[in-house]
Amino acid sequence: MASKRGVLAVTAALALLAGVVSLCVGAVTVPPGELLAALAGRGEGTGAAIVLYVRLPRTAGCLAAGACLAVAGAVIQTVLANPLASPSVIGVNAGAGAAVALCCALAPMAVGLTPIAAFGGAFGSAMLVLAVSQRAGASRMTLILTGVALSSIFSAAVDLVVTLVPDALNGYSDFRVGGLGSVTMARVAPAAAVGAVCLAGLLLLTNELDVLALGTETARSLGLQVGQMRVIVLALAAGLAGAAVSVAGLIGFVGLIVPHLIRRFLGEESRPLILGCALGGAALLTFCDTAARTLFAPYEIPVGVALSLGGGPFFIWLVLHQKGGRRR
Repeated sequence: MASKRGVLAVTAALALLAGVVSLCVGAVTVPPGELLAALAGRGEGTGAAIVLYVRLPRTAGCLAAGACLAVAGAVIQTVLANPLASPSVIGVNAGAGAAVALCCALAPMAVGLTPIAAFGGAFGSAMLVLAVSQRAGASRMTLILTGVALSSIFSAAVDLVVTLVPDALNGYSDFRVGGLGSVTMARVAPAAAVGAVCLAGLLLLTNELDVLALGTETARSLGLQVGQMRVIVLALAAGLAGAAVSVAGLIGFVGLIVPHLIRRFLGEESRPLILGCALGGAALLTFCDTAARTLFAPYEIPVGVALSLGGGPFFIWLVLHQKGGRRR
């Protein structure tokens, strides 16, 4: 227990460090003292304005979206018993993105509705994937191929909406590849609220998740309503993925990379795994976003591009280390 607490403490420190670095570093460097004054409402001048109106929404969006995507990935992997699954790989993110695009086209002024629309799209995608996973003999690669097909369909739906209503998605390229260059607190706040509710719900169900991870037959023999619990847990994971997409766009691989790394240190127990993924996902996305907007200044690379460059090889490595649908 002490070692797990130590890992969680280190991960929390990394998330805090990532947030501070994101707020301080950029075209204009803000010293820590000026940063604290700005956050306390006592700051003045250009530095305080940059922190409050540019970097704070972006940093909050990174922390929230990273945490949501990582936890959603860990839960989806547990429910589908598939280490290759993640919100981006199986089409959950793409479904949320299509719903957000449709919502922006039909109700462009209703910013608060986008997390709800994203949840609906993500939940629908998750239910489709769950239906496939429950088919007799559905292999792990079948699920991945199904996710690829769903992602293509939903991506085409986004393209159709943008073609018919060009102003539906401002900053469409950032949304498509994943980016937080134009995020505002008005977008972050409702998404963060949805994410917090879903995360709290999952923490209340960690015992059920541990039983579910034992396998369908074992879980049923222990009295768990497997079908009902899968729907509930996937709905919460879809809420997390939808909240992230409504803020950061179609960011990939956070929900794949972080759960695998955290499991190496914390094991399979659901409660520390979920907490560790939330902190690790927040740290990873925030560090990557800070690097993407500063390393090539004055040019800014969307964080989704940076994550894809690293996440793609990681996914290939995972596929190569599977044999017969099982880990080597």
